Amino acid sequence: MSNNISLEIKNLTGFLKGWYNEIVVISFATLFMILHYHHQIENFWISSFVYFGVLPILTIVIFLRKNPLDFGLRIGNYKVWIPYVLIFLAIAVPVLYLSSDMSSVQGYYRSHRNFDLLTYALQMGVYMLGWEFLFRGFMLFGLKDKFKEGSIIIQMIPFVLLHFGKPEIETISTIFTGILWGYICYRGKSFWPAYIMHMVVNVSNKAFVLGLV
Repeated sequence: MSNNISLEIKNLTGFLKGWYNEIVVISFATLFMILHYHHQIENFWISSFVYFGVLPILTIVIFLRKNPLDFGLRIGNYKVWIPYVLIFLAIAVPVLYLSSDMSSVQGYYRSHRNFDLLTYALQMGVYMLGWEFLFRGFMLFGLKDKFKEGSIIIQMIPFVLLHFGKPEIETISTIFTGILWGYICYRGKSFWPAYIMHMVVNVSNKAFVLGLV
């Protein structure tokens, strides 16, 4: 019995040591999403910036003892990711315009009519810094050493789940965008392309749905 217990302790210890970085990244990313849902700070954009941006960076420094810049914060290989961004937006923006009259989309955004677009864009700029860093920075680059390209798939899952409650077509589309943006960031070695694409998509969609453009 004692030998079995000792063996299991040894196996558990080996597992924790061998998968330490991945356990830290996935566990803390999950924790931050839970905290953001149950304990929002001030408002949605500050809360996202703190829980999805500031706290992951502190986790990288304190628990992983690595340089946060290595988690996609650098510009990266812009010669790779800029063409992807331009092509994606050239396709996505017209699609958003054409789908803006769908009843499910209009129904979700109907209560958001009285607001200033510039103020909204600035708030979303802060919001997306945290949001995109959590998925295409902290998770993508925090898991790539062990999972390689598999980290693209892993970060897509919570990204999609956090869209539950939004229009069905938008939630389904995040499966595609989650993988595509993850791939672009992985190849481009930066989270910034996803930040740019998500910002343009979000603000453009809001403007189209509310008839501001």
